[in-house]
Amino acid sequence: MRRIIATLAIVAGTAAGAAAQSPAESKDKTLNLSAYAELLRSDVRAQKVAILTEVMGFTDAEDAAFWPIYREYDLDMSKLGDERLAMIREYAAKFSSLSDADAANLAATAMDLEARRTAAKARCYEKVKAALSARTALRFLQVEHQLQLLIDLQIASSLPVAPDGKEQR
Repeated sequence: MRRIIATLAIVAGTAAGAAAQSPAESKDKTLNLSAYAELLRSDVRAQKVAILTEVMGFTDAEDAAFWPIYREYDLDMSKLGDERLAMIREYAAKFSSLSDADAANLAATAMDLEARRTAAKARCYEKVKAALSARTALRFLQVEHQLQLLIDLQIASSLPVAPDGKEQR
């Protein structure tokens, strides 16, 4: 467990370093937001398999049952991640002139994506539970949740907060 915490701390350190920027650097980052979000996602995803392997400690039989389920889940999550990146690109493109309608559409898209992400995680949990055990499925769910929180934190720390509209009045 200590190794997991240390690994997660290293990944979180990447987010902290990315968040410590001046306002001018923040504006420049907004222009490169899509590339940055993809980089963060791929950086953590590259470490996810190693972290999952370490934490789960599967036998050969468990390993053979788990990874096909996980690959299917990861494919679903990648598609949702691509939609999220498209939403971030739209947010970045409209940031300086964000209307209430744009804000409402982006919020609805974000909530829909989150609901579909939760549904994908629930489907994966049920499949892992059926193939292995409820405890193993819970352990996977916990680790996946922690890793997803880190990815979300990294991405969120790079996004500027939506303008309040006062500057447009």
